[in-house]
Amino acid sequence: MSRALLALTGSDHWTLADGTLQPSGYWPEELATVYDVFDEAGLSLTIATPAGVIPTADEMGFLPIYNGDSEAQAGRLRSRVTTIVDNNAPAVLENCNQADYDLIFIPGGWGPMEDLAVSRAFGSLLCRFAAADKPIAAVCHGPAALLPARSDDGSWLFTGRDVTGFSNKEESEVGFTSVAKWTLEDRLRAEGGRYSASPDDWAPHIAVDGNLYTGQNPASTETLARRVVADLTA
Repeated sequence: MSRALLALTGSDHWTLADGTLQPSGYWPEELATVYDVFDEAGLSLTIATPAGVIPTADEMGFLPIYNGDSEAQAGRLRSRVTTIVDNNAPAVLENCNQADYDLIFIPGGWGPMEDLAVSRAFGSLLCRFAAADKPIAAVCHGPAALLPARSDDGSWLFTGRDVTGFSNKEESEVGFTSVAKWTLEDRLRAEGGRYSASPDDWAPHIAVDGNLYTGQNPASTETLARRVVADLTA
């Protein structure tokens, strides 16, 4: 049985450029989708967070506007992620060993921009996954967590690789571009990633480059998770 490590943010906020603490966390749709796809495929799942804290869902993710304009659908999503978190006491991410897992997947939400994006310990873990040529996957704002993965000379581990993530256009449409310290698309490009995005607003889009799998937005989560499973079991 293949073993998947789901690395979730431990932050319940995202610090904006003026110091405001924007309530945040992981994006619930992304956790629920990847968890269910992996579970359906028979993978053994471990959820881990920095220091093993109980992860916080971003309440924005339960708004009807992000759930087909359906309060019922939003309620079902809340129930699902509550069950997932209640049934999976998080491991301490800093103590996780890549040898114990066959892949790592990082759901998004703005939380990873706050903690995983600046975690040297997490960057080191990603380097070990990469050295073992094991799949590294991240979706939406999850690719922010790739930023601390550095080679011995300090260069970004994924420079020159195909990558995607939440686009500047999408960030603008949800109202954060003008208040953010930095945007994910800008950082991925600045670090040397070959960034791409869908030409259609909010459409699914993934980028696969060797063992690196990234998805642009919440709509990309299922496609990304199923691609990882397909490649893992090929």
